[in-house]
Amino acid sequence: MNEFEHSYREFLEYHELHRSGERKGRLVRGHGFAEKLLLQNVWWPLFGTFRNLHPEYEIYDWNRKSQLLDFAFLPEFGRFGLKCDGFQSHIKDMDREKHSYAVNRDNFSTGMGWRMLHFTFDDVQRRPEICRMLLQVALAPHLIRSDSDHQLSHKDREVLQLAWSLGRKIRPKDVQNHLQLNFRTSRIRLHSLVTKKLLRPIINGRDIRFYELVGGSLEKLCATSLMQRKCIPVSADRGKNSFIYFLMNIQH
Repeated sequence: MNEFEHSYREFLEYHELHRSGERKGRLVRGHGFAEKLLLQNVWWPLFGTFRNLHPEYEIYDWNRKSQLLDFAFLPEFGRFGLKCDGFQSHIKDMDREKHSYAVNRDNFSTGMGWRMLHFTFDDVQRRPEICRMLLQVALAPHLIRSDSDHQLSHKDREVLQLAWSLGRKIRPKDVQNHLQLNFRTSRIRLHSLVTKKLLRPIINGRDIRFYELVGGSLEKLCATSLMQRKCIPVSADRGKNSFIYFLMNIQH
């Protein structure tokens, strides 16, 4: 039995032991192949632990109607709902009324402090690297690496996040307008990321007018935190066949 299977068995046994009645029945009936695959292909490769993760977690909508999350991630810094959505039950068999309720239910949960993360079964099974990347992006602002070499300063993160949000090459004027800085300080911030090999300057004649993202910048951003919270290590997909590597290189 490999490490995942051993930890997975202990994870389920623990929650079955600490539940009773219908809550235990829902766990036994509701947790199946898709949920295990989400853990095996997406969660486990990133975290290597099931700490703060709760399977078949019950929450309520505005009418006190119960719904089950495949998993609730409940660390000290937030509440996150994870769902593996199959095409048949979530799309093909859904009419307009059910679709409207599903959207409103997620919006209500967001208003109550939850962050809902949906992954399709097809992606979890066939393209798990996409799911891992998206999970990292969603959780990155709340996680921090213990190794200081993998951290960026708050100032660097601000600029790198801006560069990713623009969807094009970033200019000093973009930093100046977005962060309310003068032109000289904006250039210094961009140059700091150049020295860290996260941006590449685009030279036009004698001047540098634009900067472009380089491979590894998203991984660096995902490995840092906007909140100085308890360390939870996050490993990124670094292989050249991974989706992250592809995402990094489509700009070049």
